[in-house]
Amino acid sequence: MDPEWDLFESARKGDNKSWQALLEKYRKRLGALALMITGSADVAADVVQETFSRAFSGKLRDRGGTLSGFLGTIAFRLAVKEKNRSSRVAPLDRTDFTGTGPDPLDQIIKREQDRHVAQAIGWLDDDHREVLMLRCYADRSYKEIAQLLGLPLGTVKSRMFYAVKSCREILRKKGVLD
Repeated sequence: MDPEWDLFESARKGDNKSWQALLEKYRKRLGALALMITGSADVAADVVQETFSRAFSGKLRDRGGTLSGFLGTIAFRLAVKEKNRSSRVAPLDRTDFTGTGPDPLDQIIKREQDRHVAQAIGWLDDDHREVLMLRCYADRSYKEIAQLLGLPLGTVKSRMFYAVKSCREILRKKGVLD
């Protein structure tokens, strides 16, 4: 069995150290995923909390994938559901899910870059943004994305290619990329 799943199982049984380790490892990534989808730092924090709650309280059918993918899928679905349900929007740079280093200048630069990337992703149409988010933030394979969205594998790959290409073009126009 995957060591991440062992850690997860220990946390489900009440081991506080395992719980803290999982929270520390996945909180920022799940938060970034939810923030990109909902556009609200407050809603993203709620989605992360609900993700862990559902993961720990639900029945697991299959552990064939990664824990990262499992948690990412829960967060993705909750964030999309919340986005469709809510119109609350907060500035994307309000909460730091980036995990930057201790140097203040590096933190400012990283936040600014992340803000530009988030804006570029936000300008994509829903179909392209969805595939990009599942691949980059929910850690899903192309095959898993195709199954999750009910799309042919070629369509997923094509959408991913054009999503990345569009983001690069946007970032070049803004002067973020050379």
